[in-house]
Amino acid sequence: MGKGLRPALENNFMSEKYLTGKVALVTGASRGLGKAIAVALAREGAAIAAVARSEEALKETLEAIRAAGGTAEPFAGDVSDNAAMDALVEKVTARFEHIDVLVNNAGVTRDGLLARMTSEAWDTVINTNLKGAFNLTRPVGRLMVRQRAGRIVNISSVIGLMGNAGQANYAASKAGLIGFSKSVAREFASRGITCNVVCPGFIETDMTKELNADMRTKLMERIPLQRFGQAEDIAGVVAFLCSPAASYITGQILTVDGGMVM
Repeated sequence: MGKGLRPALENNFMSEKYLTGKVALVTGASRGLGKAIAVALAREGAAIAAVARSEEALKETLEAIRAAGGTAEPFAGDVSDNAAMDALVEKVTARFEHIDVLVNNAGVTRDGLLARMTSEAWDTVINTNLKGAFNLTRPVGRLMVRQRAGRIVNISSVIGLMGNAGQANYAASKAGLIGFSKSVAREFASRGITCNVVCPGFIETDMTKELNADMRTKLMERIPLQRFGQAEDIAGVVAFLCSPAASYITGQILTVDGGMVM
């Protein structure tokens, strides 16, 4: 248990269920990208520690994983709370003994023009999207250092690369996550731990479904592939980064956006 993810030389590309025996902690796992990522990693054999603000919110995710024959347990907590995340990691290790994969996906938006943005809106987004990644990467990273292996994947956004009017707080949090990830990658590389970033473009989630027809049309004009992405498009990239095929990839930004910011 907890022997790491380094592939043997005889492995060609990806072995079947390459995460068998591994444990993946996924935040924001109750819906959207987090749910899809948790299900994708479970399909590759990982036991999933699914994290959300409440265990009840994780019901559908757990059902989807277990229906497919996977293993998953719910863990409730606010990622912006440092002490709560330290305690949560202890609970996960008490249940599973080790953590091999960490996906920092939890995120919120509090959109508004900067001139009218409140300090509360700024702090809520920064504390969840950026500080939340720190709050989990530090304790999980310590475990991975002792194991001398691990995979960390942080979910940023194309907004962190190009900015967006009305989303200064969100853009700052997602851009900060990129710099954070590169630093983590450099610090942990000698211990066999990789850290990479996935930057989704506009993905069909509960948030994008709220966009009106005019806004959707304008966004589509900026996407060369002429469609919004699906949560599974992101989940597949995360699963790849956790696979033996990605053992030599670290500190990288993978933009999954239909070509929008090429």
